Amino acid sequence: MKRYSVAYATLFGLGCTLAASSHAQEVKLQDEWSPPREAKVSPVTQDQLNAADKNATNFLLTNGNYAQTRFHPAKQINRDNVKNLHVAWIFQAEVKESLETSPIVIDGVMYVTTSFSHVYAIDAKTGEQLWHYSHKMGPITTYCCGPNNRGVQVLGDKVYLATLDSKLVALNANTGEVVWSSDIADPEFGYSETMAPTVVKDKVLIGTNGGEYGVRGFVRAYDAKTGKLVWNFDTIPENSVGVWATKDATGRDMHRDIQAEKDQLAKIGDPYKKLGGGVWQNPAVDLSTNRIYFVVGNPSPDLDGAPRPGDNLYTNSLVSLDLDTGNFVCHLQYIAHDVWDLDAASPPVLVDVQDKDGKTIPGVIHAGKTGHIYVHDRKDCSLIRFSEAMVPQENMWTLPTKEGARMLPGANGGVEWSPIATDPGQGLAYAINLHQPMHYRVENSPYPNGKLWLGGAFTAIPGEKQAGNITAVDYNTGKIRWQVKTPEPMIGGILATAGGLVFTGEGNGKFAAYNSSTGKELWSFRAGAGVNAPPSSYSVGDKQYIVVGAGGNTQVNFRRGNNIIAFTLD
Repeated sequence: MKRYSVAYATLFGLGCTLAASSHAQEVKLQDEWSPPREAKVSPVTQDQLNAADKNATNFLLTNGNYAQTRFHPAKQINRDNVKNLHVAWIFQAEVKESLETSPIVIDGVMYVTTSFSHVYAIDAKTGEQLWHYSHKMGPITTYCCGPNNRGVQVLGDKVYLATLDSKLVALNANTGEVVWSSDIADPEFGYSETMAPTVVKDKVLIGTNGGEYGVRGFVRAYDAKTGKLVWNFDTIPENSVGVWATKDATGRDMHRDIQAEKDQLAKIGDPYKKLGGGVWQNPAVDLSTNRIYFVVGNPSPDLDGAPRPGDNLYTNSLVSLDLDTGNFVCHLQYIAHDVWDLDAASPPVLVDVQDKDGKTIPGVIHAGKTGHIYVHDRKDCSLIRFSEAMVPQENMWTLPTKEGARMLPGANGGVEWSPIATDPGQGLAYAINLHQPMHYRVENSPYPNGKLWLGGAFTAIPGEKQAGNITAVDYNTGKIRWQVKTPEPMIGGILATAGGLVFTGEGNGKFAAYNSSTGKELWSFRAGAGVNAPPSSYSVGDKQYIVVGAGGNTQVNFRRGNNIIAFTLD
């Protein structure tokens, strides 16, 4: 294994601030050529997963816990000492492409993924590779927005992976060997998987990507022991028409021609079989009510509404199901008949919220591409409030034209797939946003049999500034508490900790810590590639670590890399 000082590591594209570079300790860079070793992980129990929010040692689920709060209870790294944070180790993966993995850590063993569905088991203390699983892709892969993978899930002695060619794979957690593999859907018809599975009560929950390809979206549960299908929920019902809504969830007119849509429906019938509705991110699990909550993406084709009259249920919606059966419970649609690709993508979060009367109730919140954080009653999915806009909104909801109509937010958001973090003690939600003014151009085209079906194009406007921000929202009032502007659009994710900090990265390679109450920057590091992945935290021995992937991003074309970087104090 190679060892380099921080100063020498800078030659490999790594840089840091004075606070970080003042430490001259050796930094270990581990490459992929190590011989396989056993991970030696004790089986992960359901009880451990249920109590993940109280576990300061591990990071057991994609967004920290089943509620998806991304709030880690460790507080050794805090506002006073974060200035002393430095690199503990750097792991270099084989694939140098978009990194969106959320590291899972179990008693000193870390599991990360890369683009093209690779999985690595790493010693979380040293960064040494234990084993590497390289998935053998089928002859066809069809995917939108990059060959990304957002992570794995562990239950018992198995690691669960969803692959780009739409398979669900169970690996031996100790060796990386395949235990079983199940086909999810046919990639020839536009299906793919980039999301991390969620494992709960011996079920592996997975949605499907491919909303841009004329698929019929779904969420499914598979048996964690055998890989057999347990239940299926189609995110597009056979009656997808809905109520002919003319306003979005915030009450603004969406300029629909309802009569023209009704006339079209009479001609072509319900288009539910090719209506899209992919699911990009994990569901939140409410163990007390045995329900799950997830959000559904855009209809297909994206910008051309002519082939898909009606509200296009359940696209652009929050949906809740019964965990055991997959039966529908409730939904709330943010944007009916979306022709701007402003789909719901960022994972929902379960927190207690104040209702309109000031009473504390179980709630669910979602950060939208519109730039709003939506606050719902968990019981019936109804909307309690929405936040102040975190990004500029202009010409909402101007319809796309053949020449191209200007409207913003652009099609990336607002908040893209990036998971938010929350601090329930402060009642704050932390979101990272994009500001990309765009032209929306519509073009009618027939269904292309599993190929990309945008129905036009959305393009950034030359000469108009693109930027981003980190925003803290009081979800009990909808008011913005603080906001930090960034020079580039933000995509990736954010983490809050009990040390009073939030951590997030930028496409220019900056990874930083902020005071969670005020937004004041307290520490930063330059990673040499885009930090566009959600951070995690964990402890080994008596040391807390922060870990994040620095591999850039395909969707926003930030500089690529292949580094997993862990930080700690002296």
